[in-house]
Amino acid sequence: MDATALQLLAENGIDGSMHRSRQLTPSMLHEADLVLGMEMDHVAAMIQLAPEIRGKAYMLNKWLDGNDIPDPYRQQRIAFEHVHEMIAKGVDSWKPYL
Repeated sequence: MDATALQLLAENGIDGSMHRSRQLTPSMLHEADLVLGMEMDHVAAMIQLAPEIRGKAYMLNKWLDGNDIPDPYRQQRIAFEHVHEMIAKGVDSWKPYL
């Protein structure tokens, strides 16, 4: 994980030290009850990988503006802070539906 992202998470009480990225597989998608993507291209790629998950793959910002949440990789800390806020709002917007 990017060091800036890790630091920002820690400052917000989240331990990201155990996070490890993995390649998404159809079996991961099948096992999930809900799959949220940060960008429309992510959701489209997931549906292409496993078309049968179409009814459980959505944008994280579905209940807000539905726009992409950009990847702040290799940007200044302020970009990470902005994206963190967008993610938090997106997560909060899903809570009534879970």
